[in-house]
Amino acid sequence: MLPRLTACFVLFSAAMAVPGFAQAAAGKSATASVPTAAPATPTTPTTASAPASTRPDDRAAYDPSGRRDPFVSLLQIGDTKLPVGGRPRGVKGLLVSELSLRGVLRSRGQLVAIVQAPDNKTYTVHPGDTLFDGTVKVVAQDAVIFVQRVDDPLSPVKQREIRKTLRVTEENR
Repeated sequence: MLPRLTACFVLFSAAMAVPGFAQAAAGKSATASVPTAAPATPTTPTTASAPASTRPDDRAAYDPSGRRDPFVSLLQIGDTKLPVGGRPRGVKGLLVSELSLRGVLRSRGQLVAIVQAPDNKTYTVHPGDTLFDGTVKVVAQDAVIFVQRVDDPLSPVKQREIRKTLRVTEENR
C-alpha cells in the first residue's frame, strides 16, 4: 500500500509542476491499477489559450496612470527639437522662456503686450497669438499669461501656464 501511495503522490506533484502531465499521468495510473480490455488513449494536453482575436499590438498597450513610461529613453530629457530649417521669423519663432515683458498698452479697446526677445528686438503680442512653443492666453494690465507646450516625453503634463509680470515683485523672485 505504501509504494502505491508514494507513486500517486509523485504523479500528483509532477502533474502540478508540468502542465499537460496530469492527463498523461491519469491515463497511466488508470491502466496500471486496473487492467482493462480497452487500452487507455493518451489525451492531448489542454492549455488555457488566449482568444484567437488577440493581436500583439493589443497586448503591448501601456497606460501610464501618472507614471513615466519605462521604455522612453532618459537621455533625451528636456531636449527641444527644432525644425530642420530653424525657427520662423518674428513672433512665431520666439520661445516663451526667452521673452521678457517690457510693457502693456491698450489698442482699439484691448490690451496688447510689448515683449522683448533675446536679440533685443521688441514685438507686440495679442491674446491668441501663437509662439514657437505656446500661445498668448491673457494680456492683463501688469502681466501676460502664456500657455506653453511641454515636449518632454517623461512629463505627464502636456501644457503649463507661464505668467510673466511687468514689474518683478518679491513673490516672483
